Amino acid sequence: MPLDHLWATWRSNYVTSIVDSRADDVPAGRSLFERILAADGTDDEKHLLHRGDTCFVLLNKFPYTSGHLLVLPNRAEPDLEGLTSIEHTELWSLVTASVRALKAAFRCDAVNVGINLGAAAGGSQSDHLHVHCVPRWTGDNNFIGVAAETRILPVSLDDALASLRVVWTP
Repeated sequence: MPLDHLWATWRSNYVTSIVDSRADDVPAGRSLFERILAADGTDDEKHLLHRGDTCFVLLNKFPYTSGHLLVLPNRAEPDLEGLTSIEHTELWSLVTASVRALKAAFRCDAVNVGINLGAAAGGSQSDHLHVHCVPRWTGDNNFIGVAAETRILPVSLDDALASLRVVWTP
């Protein structure tokens, strides 16, 4: 029987801190990811792996598995076809760099790469497109994920970031 609800109220502290700590010059109404990019604090504190000219790479704070990366344009654009050609080129170049880094840092057997475009597609932050790069291992599913729909994360975000920084080459 699946676990219907697992209260994770600590998540609200993260979202609230991003809203509260954003730079004074960031206009209200920016997307969550724009606020993370502009927030006070170091890139390490924000688990930001790479800042490019038009796109950035961020560890997912609520990952499917350890090392789950998000590749995003710097500006909130909900639609793939709304990207400029420069953003498009950098986004997909960083997706490739992310896959390469995940394979090198975590020796994963595969990587799921995907985008949920729009709320109906499952995008929880559908106002700002982001590409998921999720490392996967043969046999990495265990009973807890299947029986209780709960994720087990053996590597902390800080350790994942440190491992990825060693091998990162955009």
